[in-house]
Amino acid sequence: MTAEAMDATDNATTRTNIEQLKQDYYLLIEQDDIVFEEETLRNPFSIKCWLRYLEHKSDSSIESRIFIYERAVKELPGSYKLWKQYLDLRTSVLLEGKPDAETGLRTRRRSLRDREWERVNNAFERSLVLCNKFPVIWIDYCRFLMHQNTPTRTRRTFDRALRSLPITQHAKLWDLYLKFARLVGGETAVRVWRRFLKLEPGEAEEYVAVLLELKPPRYAEAARVLASIVEDTKFASRKGKTSYQIWMELLELVKKHPKEIIKATQDNILVGTVGTGDDRVGAVDRLDVDRMIRSGIGRFTDQVGLLWNGLANWYVAKDEWEKARDIYEEAIASVKTVQDFTIVFDAYAKMEETILSTTMEVLQQMVGNGEDIEGGLDEIDIDLNLARFEKLMERRPFLVNDVLLRQNPQNVHEWEKRVALWVDRNNKKKAVETYSEALQTIQPQKAHGKLHMLWVHFAEFYEKGGDLPHARQILEKATRVPFKKADDLAEVWCQWAEMELRHDNFEQAIEVMGRATAPPRGSEKFHQSIRYNDESKEPQKRLFKSLKLWSFYVDLEESLGTVESTKALYDRILELKIATPQIIINYATFLEEQKWFEESYKAYEKGIEVFGYPIAFDIWNLYLTKFIARYGGTKIERTRDLFEHALDKCPPNLAKPLYLMYAKLEEDHGLARHAMRIYDRATRAVSDQDRLEVFNIYISKATSYFGLTSTREIYEKAIEVLPDRKARDMCVRFSDMETRLGEIDRARAIWGYASQFSDPRMDVEFWKLWHEFEVKHGNEDTFKEMLRIKRSVQAKFNTDVTFITAQILANQANEAIAASAASAAPSTMAELEAEETERLEAEAVAAAKAQKEGANTRVVGFVRAKKTEPELRGNAEEEAGGASANPDAIEIDEDDDEDEDEDGMEEDGDGKEVEVEGVQKIAVPDAVFGGLANLAKGGEEEKLGAKERFKRKR
Repeated sequence: MTAEAMDATDNATTRTNIEQLKQDYYLLIEQDDIVFEEETLRNPFSIKCWLRYLEHKSDSSIESRIFIYERAVKELPGSYKLWKQYLDLRTSVLLEGKPDAETGLRTRRRSLRDREWERVNNAFERSLVLCNKFPVIWIDYCRFLMHQNTPTRTRRTFDRALRSLPITQHAKLWDLYLKFARLVGGETAVRVWRRFLKLEPGEAEEYVAVLLELKPPRYAEAARVLASIVEDTKFASRKGKTSYQIWMELLELVKKHPKEIIKATQDNILVGTVGTGDDRVGAVDRLDVDRMIRSGIGRFTDQVGLLWNGLANWYVAKDEWEKARDIYEEAIASVKTVQDFTIVFDAYAKMEETILSTTMEVLQQMVGNGEDIEGGLDEIDIDLNLARFEKLMERRPFLVNDVLLRQNPQNVHEWEKRVALWVDRNNKKKAVETYSEALQTIQPQKAHGKLHMLWVHFAEFYEKGGDLPHARQILEKATRVPFKKADDLAEVWCQWAEMELRHDNFEQAIEVMGRATAPPRGSEKFHQSIRYNDESKEPQKRLFKSLKLWSFYVDLEESLGTVESTKALYDRILELKIATPQIIINYATFLEEQKWFEESYKAYEKGIEVFGYPIAFDIWNLYLTKFIARYGGTKIERTRDLFEHALDKCPPNLAKPLYLMYAKLEEDHGLARHAMRIYDRATRAVSDQDRLEVFNIYISKATSYFGLTSTREIYEKAIEVLPDRKARDMCVRFSDMETRLGEIDRARAIWGYASQFSDPRMDVEFWKLWHEFEVKHGNEDTFKEMLRIKRSVQAKFNTDVTFITAQILANQANEAIAASAASAAPSTMAELEAEETERLEAEAVAAAKAQKEGANTRVVGFVRAKKTEPELRGNAEEEAGGASANPDAIEIDEDDDEDEDEDGMEEDGDGKEVEVEGVQKIAVPDAVFGGLANLAKGGEEEKLGAKERFKRKR
């Protein structure tokens, strides 16, 4: 057939197909669609017309709707809305169900062999001709391709989308792209993630997780990325991990998968870097585990032990045992804490133990199998490994000491421990080297501990070895060291002298102390200007004022020297003005032992002159005691002068013992009146706290020497000068004394005087004693006077603002104490309150019963005061009746309220008498009291008190 014939045949076939398609299309148009067809024909470029048409055909078949969509997108190829609806319709034919939460993929409805999949792909491609700037269409297309298991086409479509869309919209596409990469895995996933990290370096941690999920996992790549992360100081974990946690992840990865990482390192695999410039992630081109871990050791100083172990484990995994040992030795020599040392040392010991056990097992297995061990393992290897292990364990105390000395090279105590370790192993050479190294390393001003004792122990080390000259040389060097304190230098000199004494070199010991106490060059005035505690000057310049040195020097002179040399040392101490009270007492005691009594007294006087009060009080006390014990009353005038001198500037709080000693001297060796004058002076000179005690002693001595009457003036003076509370107690004693002398009126006057500063509510005991006094020695008038004084005193204290304030504060304090007691033991307080309530109720019941049974029971009271002779004659008519009872006498209950009068009346605030409720007036029987004629009897009744006379009349 010719070419023309063939063309004609093809054209005919094409026309036939077109006619067939037209017939099919006409079948898709129904009678109801004519209106919409006409509208679309009139307005083919109106999207609303097409959308109304499509809405009308929403319930029609898929073919009808596809027919309309194809016509619509042909007329409007740039309409995103039409393409989106059309593509969703086409994809729904192939896919069904809800999308997966992780991947976003749905279930395939048709097989991948169906040609409809390619038709839909063509539809997507046609839409992207003009709609390639819409990310949603790209996302739908890529997701649709992910259902077709065409990784290469899908990856290229993602790449086209990224090239077409602006970078601001890439984030919408990368989420789906990364899900696709994770589903595909392999090299595709690695390359996709590397590209993504160029935009988002902070997602490197997620990339590591993806690498570890791959099959097979990419451990070397993951380690490389983690190494890049930890070396980037600006990296911020989006999972909230710290740099140390990422380091630990890297260390665990290297530890668990060393073979893969070693293989990648040995194969010299180079990987591309991610990012640009300084912000790139994965900047480590090749994983260098040694350099990486050493970098971490420099950064994380608090986790050095774990990092060193990780580095050593890396070499153990590579079977490089010698390199691992070198790492452990380097770690032990560089760690600075005991905790890190313990971690490293335990791992080191465990490795050596493992090597030893493994070697023994292999050798035993070879011997058991009859294999030839020549050229291989033998017992020498086992012995070598065992020696290494034992040597390591033997070195442990020294290694720990090295760690502590690295922490603080100025630690004297640790240097001492290191020396002790060498001494225990009988290595004297190393001990001497350690002493020398310590003394060269430690700076005196920064030393932590007793540096001077390190010098002393170094000298003692030579001394124990019998090398005394070397010991002296060491101590000589020690005396030139600028210690922090002068006391340390003084201790060195003292230890030097002690060493000479141990070897019976007494003269050399004294010579050493003489050198130690020699003043520096300069005048005496310059020496006086130097202060021992002046830290600005070197210890060597201040040493001559060390009391520790002088005390030791004096002890040596007292034991080995003469009296004159010892006395000269004490005098030198006084000249330097560094003496203490104990030095003065020792000086005086030494002179006294040598029978130089006057010189010892001069020593006391020098000490008193130097110190003064209050320190001089103890010196005076000892001085006077020894002087009196020696001379007694033979030198009374001189003793008096000493006491007067001692009391001249004595403070009041220290005067009492001296005055009492002075008075005792006069009592034993002088005159009693002189002693009384001293006691009188003491009452004025002592402090307020001691004055009452001195008055008591004064009164006691006056009573014993001159009788009770001589104490009146002392009591009066004491009442004047003592504070109110102590004066009240003194008044009670004064009144008791007058009562014993029979001076009742004087005693009553004293009670009245003391009542001025005795509040009835606060000083209940005082008023109780006065009450007993009046019951025993008073009468009706005196008792009324006491009650009147009591009311007036109480009113006075009620209006005293100062006293009221003090009383309120006292009540508050009592309430606080009661509250604390209640909180401490609530059950006990409740029991006490219940018992008190029961007791009061019982008393009330008993009182009511007694009142009912005998309302006229007589109450013990007082007789009326005796009347004078004229009063008796003026009342003769009243007495003519010869009545045996006194009609004016009334009954007074001793337990009546203090504010009530005897007749049941009480004064109100205006001074008027008002009747007191609850007080029953009782007629007094005539037989209660005797008549006035009984007063003439006198005799025995006058000698009795009011209460006793009343009982007799009953």
